[in-house]
Amino acid sequence: MTSTTNTSPDTARNGSDNLPDENGFFGEYGGRLVPPGLISVLREVTEAYETARKDPAFIEEYRALLSEYVGRPSPIYFAKRLTEKLGGSKIYLKREDLNHTGAHKINHTLGEALLAKRMGKSKLLAETGAGQHGVALATAAAIVGLQCEIHMGAIDIEKQHQNVLRMRMLGATVVPVESGGRCLKDAVDSAFTTYLAGHDRTFFGIGSVVGPHPYPMMIRDFQSIVGEEARRQMLEREGRLPDVLVACVGGGSNAIGLFSAFLNDAVDMIGVEPAGRSFKKGDHAATLTFGKPGAIHGMFTYLLQDENGVPDPVHSVASGLDYPGVGPQHSYLKDSGRVSYVTANDEETLNAFSVLSKTEGIIPALESAHAVAHAIKIAPDMDSDAIILVNLSGRGDKDIDYVAERIMPS
Repeated sequence: MTSTTNTSPDTARNGSDNLPDENGFFGEYGGRLVPPGLISVLREVTEAYETARKDPAFIEEYRALLSEYVGRPSPIYFAKRLTEKLGGSKIYLKREDLNHTGAHKINHTLGEALLAKRMGKSKLLAETGAGQHGVALATAAAIVGLQCEIHMGAIDIEKQHQNVLRMRMLGATVVPVESGGRCLKDAVDSAFTTYLAGHDRTFFGIGSVVGPHPYPMMIRDFQSIVGEEARRQMLEREGRLPDVLVACVGGGSNAIGLFSAFLNDAVDMIGVEPAGRSFKKGDHAATLTFGKPGAIHGMFTYLLQDENGVPDPVHSVASGLDYPGVGPQHSYLKDSGRVSYVTANDEETLNAFSVLSKTEGIIPALESAHAVAHAIKIAPDMDSDAIILVNLSGRGDKDIDYVAERIMPS
């Protein structure tokens, strides 16, 4: 076994910022804001997860898949040429793009699939934006032996055709969502409606640290492997922790996965939201920057909303970030001041995509390129002995055609 064997899904519970309480609240955020008929279903999931995470057999099977199937631990990589190009601080990348399926999503979908099988469910159901969660869940369903159904906004299906093909090749049913803005928020709505009608045999595999309790906690726990590895790897490589962590934030799973291991350390943490085309309503998805507390998809959290509490339309060049809400733990970390949340717009993100590709030979996902964009912004003003660690949460294969239309000469 690799060093992954020292990791269990509950190690992210350490530290006061790594709540929630027994009702699923991180401070005032979180909870279970769902129809009465779903309360018992969610309690069943909570009880099953709390039992599973303490079961050595469950943990061992999960660890083995991370090591032998996903390829963990993912390395940290010193981006020497990017560092030299920018001047200032060293830039390291946590290479989640090297995971099987190409992103961090596989970390929690395997946990969800194993839990679903343990509960006797026959089908995994989920939403997806960029398609990475859908691909990862379809992959997990295949290896565990479950059916899989993925709901995806029609706009995102057009942007992420390669991932749609992957999901179907893996045996999943992809359901196009034509309602509302035809993007991630609408895919979540559609999947939740389907879940209500068939929860007795279906496990809802939420794709981020969002939704009703226990999902924000459970997904965070499964993603904590990212931060645990990165912390250990930085100490081995540099003999100290980084000065700054940077990760993109839509729902926020990759960011919480990285941040969770450093919450009790003197490390600055920065979450980067999509500023989209502009700061006008409907042109961005910068929830923590411009939103206010409200209810969406079974949780109380920061939300981009109108005066009646209806979620605003959102936009991002990255399909995986165009969500009007955010994980409740991020809302808590914003209010507590432990994490800073900033923005990167579409133009900055496309530039970062190009710069990283050409300087390091690494093509990042557009989601991850938001984090790279902020590192590019702050690195030149930092000392040369400072260290920035960027969570490169996914690779950009899925985005190549879309980006080529916008930045490549005809």
